[in-house]
Amino acid sequence: MLSSYYVSLSSQLALDKRMSTIATNVANSSTIGFRASGVSFETTLSKVGPTPTAYASAGKDFISTAQGPLTKTDNPFDVAVQGDGWLAIRTPGGVAYTRDGRLKMLETGEIQTIEGYPVLDAGNSPITLDPTAGPPSIFRDGMINQRDAQVGALGLFSIDPGAALTRGPNSSVIPSTPATPILDFSVNGLAQGFIEGANINPVTELTKLIAASRSFESVSSMNETLDSAQKDAIRTLGGA
Repeated sequence: MLSSYYVSLSSQLALDKRMSTIATNVANSSTIGFRASGVSFETTLSKVGPTPTAYASAGKDFISTAQGPLTKTDNPFDVAVQGDGWLAIRTPGGVAYTRDGRLKMLETGEIQTIEGYPVLDAGNSPITLDPTAGPPSIFRDGMINQRDAQVGALGLFSIDPGAALTRGPNSSVIPSTPATPILDFSVNGLAQGFIEGANINPVTELTKLIAASRSFESVSSMNETLDSAQKDAIRTLGGA
């Protein structure tokens, strides 16, 4: 019977982690460029004791790289990534990669994200434009023109699908392996005048949260049943 308690406890821990992840997604459903969090679970088989027992694992976090919805803004400093690419930004912790393409140009001409991180080209160098030449034209391959002259290029990078991702600032991710510049723009590219929203459906996430909450309540109810059965067994055996 004791193993039943441990199994239910492992289930509660897994469900609690699942609910926390869903809550984070819901809170960031309107954050531009945010990538949804997920948890993958697997069964852990313990062979300790006479009978093997299956426990729920604590879960492994992952970040979804699915594309989010695009919104037309007509702002020349907004760019949305199409396909699997990422924009590179310079942060205090090093280079990170984001899908938040809301850019701004400083008085010095430096291009930064809306949160103030320098945007990089394919060689990981900051991009600086002519602040007196007006708004830029940004093409699918990242090339930037001002007054019909090429003045720079936004870097677009590919992250290995097998790389582990951790979160950084400005809705960015930091991969466990180096990202590589994208050279083929037949599938991947940039769209000027658009922004990409979070790849989160709030209604779907709330549905998942309700389901996880009900599962947690079911496990709690099972624990109460186990407690009652154990008390009855103690009374019966004690009387005998």
